[in-house]
Formats: sequence, C-alpha cells, structure tokens
Amino acid sequence: MNLTIKQTIPLKIKRLGINGEGIGFYKKTLVFVDGALKGEDILCQVTAIKRNFVEARLLKITKPSKFRVDPACPVYQVCGGCQIMHLRYDKQLDFKTDLLQQALKKFQPQGYENFEIRPTIGMTEPTHYRAKLQFQVRKFKGKVVAGLYAQNSHRLVELRDCLVQDDLTQQIINQVSLLLTRYNVPIYDERKIAGVRTVMIRKAHATNQIQLIFVASKPVKLDFVIRDLNQQFPQIETVAFNLNKSKTSEIYGDFTKILWGKETIEEGVLDYRFALSPRAFYQLNPKQTQILYSEAIKALDVSPDDHLIDAYCGVGTIGLAFAGKVASIRGMDIIPEAIADARENAARLGVKNALYETGTAETVIPKWYKNGYRADAIIVDPPRTGLDSKLLDTLLRYKPQKMVYVSCNVSTLARDLAQLVKVYNVVYLQSVDMFPHTARTECVVKLVRKKKV
Repeated sequence: MNLTIKQTIPLKIKRLGINGEGIGFYKKTLVFVDGALKGEDILCQVTAIKRNFVEARLLKITKPSKFRVDPACPVYQVCGGCQIMHLRYDKQLDFKTDLLQQALKKFQPQGYENFEIRPTIGMTEPTHYRAKLQFQVRKFKGKVVAGLYAQNSHRLVELRDCLVQDDLTQQIINQVSLLLTRYNVPIYDERKIAGVRTVMIRKAHATNQIQLIFVASKPVKLDFVIRDLNQQFPQIETVAFNLNKSKTSEIYGDFTKILWGKETIEEGVLDYRFALSPRAFYQLNPKQTQILYSEAIKALDVSPDDHLIDAYCGVGTIGLAFAGKVASIRGMDIIPEAIADARENAARLGVKNALYETGTAETVIPKWYKNGYRADAIIVDPPRTGLDSKLLDTLLRYKPQKMVYVSCNVSTLARDLAQLVKVYNVVYLQSVDMFPHTARTECVVKLVRKKKV
C-alpha cells in the first residue's frame, strides 16, 4: 500500500459507509475516516493498516460538504452513541436509503438491481425520541456516573443531557447516579469490585409509566434508592433487579426479580394497549413504531382466512395488530417472560385466535406443521444478527404465501434476502428512520412467494 501509521494524506470522500464513516481512495487504497462526509476534501492521518483497507483520523476539512451541520450535542465527538449528527437530517434519510442499496450490492440477491427501494420515512422532530436506554454506571473519584462507552472502548462517557434520550428518563437516570453515590451502593469495577454495573430505564409513550432494571454482579441493597426515586418520580411503576455475574459484554443475566411495584408497565401502539415486563423487547422509538407497524400491516396485506405466524414475537405487539384481520395468529420467542406478556396481552384485548409458545422459530414451526398447522403469512422481526440459518431453511421448506421481514440491520437483511429470493419475489423495501443521528435504520420488506416454486 506504501502507507505508514501516522502518515498524513489528502483524501476526497466518495460516499458514506454502513457505520456512517467517510470512504475515499488514496492511490487505489480504500480509506475509512470517521466524521468525514461525502463530497468533502480532507486531510487525515493513518491510524490502522489492514489487508484491504486503511483507517484514518480526520485532521482537517479543506472543502466541507454543504450538508455539514454543527452537532447540538456537547459530547457527540466522544460518546459514539450517534454517528451522523454532523449531517443535515434530510440527508441522513438519503444516506439510510443508500445503506440498503450498498448492502444489496454487496450480497447481490438475485434481481436486486430491480428491487423497489422507497425513500426513508423520517421524523418531524428527530430529538429526544429514545424511550429506552441501558446506561452503564461506574464510580469516579467517589461519584457515580451513568452513560455509554466511547466507541470501541471501555471508557465511559457521562450522559446528563442526551439529545436523543427522552427528557424524563434522562432526569431519572441523573437522579439514580446521585442516589447511588449518596447511599454508597457498591458499583461494579471490571478489575475487582462487584456491584451495580448497568441501569436500564424505559418509558411507555402511551402512559408515561417508567420501568427500571438495576443490573448488578452481586445482590445489593437498593431500598433507600427506590424510596427516594418514588418520592420524586411518581411515574415509576416498576423497579427490578437482574443478577449478572459474567465478565462478558452481555447486559443481562438469567435471574430477574421485581423489587418494587408492578410486574409490567402499559404501552400502546396503533389502536391497542399491551403490557411490557422488564426484560421484554419493544422498539425504543415509540413514535416511529407507529409508522413501522403501519407499514408492516400494509405490506403483509392479509385476508380473513389467513393463518399468521409472528416469529420473534416478543410481547406480541406486531402480531396482535392483525388479530381482527386473520383466522389465527401464532407466535414464538425464546424469552419466557415475553411469551407470558404476549398471552396476557392477547387476553386483555379479548383476542381468542392467538397462540404463543416459548422456543425458537426453527424448532416450533416444524412442530406445528407436523401437527397439521399451515401458515399463509409470516412476519419475521429478528435481532441484528438476522435470521437463524435453521429458520431460513425452515422458511424455504414450508414457503408461506406472504412474508414481511422487519429488519434493524441492512447487512444481515441483504444476506438473508440472497436466500429468500429463491422462493420469494421482493415487492419493495421501505426504510423507516427509527434511530435519527445514528447509522442504523429499520426496514420493512414485502415478499410474495413465486408462482412456480
């Protein structure tokens, strides 16, 4: 490559990569630069040399993009929670549409050049949208601070006024830090100290109810902390404790206990309410979830005779939106608490045509089919890792007529589509901006089984 570490080079940025980084070529060598924007001329310093590319640090912008803006967040440069706040918001939406195109070009599912990719649906007010966050907590000089790790590090960046976090949840986590300090609650240290390591906070948009989980590596006494929080914030409905003794990056351990309050909080989407237990998954941007689920319903286009499978069903939120539109709904999830919530939610809504079961989709679906069940439609909403390979094989084997794939990772989506197009036609892809100012997007894909399969 004829490049060395710390070498300063000029660069023209050609496009943005999947993590929001600027990409250019220096003498045919691919160079990735965080913080640079498409169309900019920059000076950068080489920080890492890999086999097929180089990473560099932005030193100076000699020709800025006309779409560059000053980030409003004071810790944007060090936090790592957001990646593209320096890009004007309408151009963020264009970038997220381009993300889909980049991923499809990389994995090249058959016919991808002709896929209809619809413009990304954005937010009118793309700030303070995040209703859930897992704050890491550590103690520095006798004071407990809460925040996120800086990108690619274990250096904690304190967040006291996050531009994308819900205002009320930010106020509560700030008070949590003060109370953990005041009552000298043991705080986790990666080297030697057991104690509180993470605090999850979630707000239900429909009811303003708050849920807290204290995650610790040993049992800790939180009575005074809970008492003071409840006096100051009557919106708190649930305080739970999760024990996680592992030294891995996993947030939660297996044991969760309600310390105070109700087992669940009540959230709402579309025209119905549902319960959320502390560990249950739900989208972190409630306002855009309305849009996302509306797009999923429109894309699946069910009929009253259809039998529907809701894979990765969580607490049943997407599937229950179809309850009055189909003959039956069946869902599965690997988290028992989520399945309990799904059953409770169905009962509360008076839904009698739903069945929920704990287990993996690739195990449960074949069992159902063996017992005579047949699905006409399926929704898959997998984690960022995409569809399990065994579930992909299951879908290709049983081939429901209609499918909607809801994805939070364009790369694993494109990878999975390369297999699904063997059986399905991709009708369109609709990106929804669930995570403004980050390099992530959510996507709804409408698929219909090919006629001759």
